[in-house]
Amino acid sequence: MKSNKFIRPTLILLILALNIGCDQASKTIVRHNMGNFNRFEYLGGHFTLQRVENTGAFLSLGDSLSGPVKYILLNILPTIAILFGLWYIFTKPKLDKITVLAIILIIGGGAGNIYDRVLHGSVTDFMHIGFGALQTGIFNVADMSIMAGTFMILLHAWFKKKPEDVELKTDAPTENQA
Repeated sequence: MKSNKFIRPTLILLILALNIGCDQASKTIVRHNMGNFNRFEYLGGHFTLQRVENTGAFLSLGDSLSGPVKYILLNILPTIAILFGLWYIFTKPKLDKITVLAIILIIGGGAGNIYDRVLHGSVTDFMHIGFGALQTGIFNVADMSIMAGTFMILLHAWFKKKPEDVELKTDAPTENQA
């Protein structure tokens, strides 16, 4: 039974390391093999690889902020959020697996982007998807991880049964009781 105490934290750290590792490996490949603003189109131009160094956050938000404010908003606050997320998943053993995985994805994506900002001064973005008027900004694997985790939490919350729904169904008379 004591080994069960170590399985969950080990799995959490393993998934987190794989998440950050995939993000950093993809960015390293792009940094070493693509010049800034080189463009490669696939699937009839709907999927594009184009290296961009983003000094802001999502869609370059915060790019024009001053030094200390920018550092606090793009590095310090996200680091605090990541530490809180780690604390949360390690101290709440009854969280369901989907919620834990979703939080790990968000933490891993955030950590990958913070690592880039601290080490390189910018985040390497390189993917773009576009279908007519539907266009994404240029993004990376960490951004995909953050979005996947967010969607998992939203979908899980949407489809999760509410306690009052369960009570109503258990309180309703069955055919045998009527």
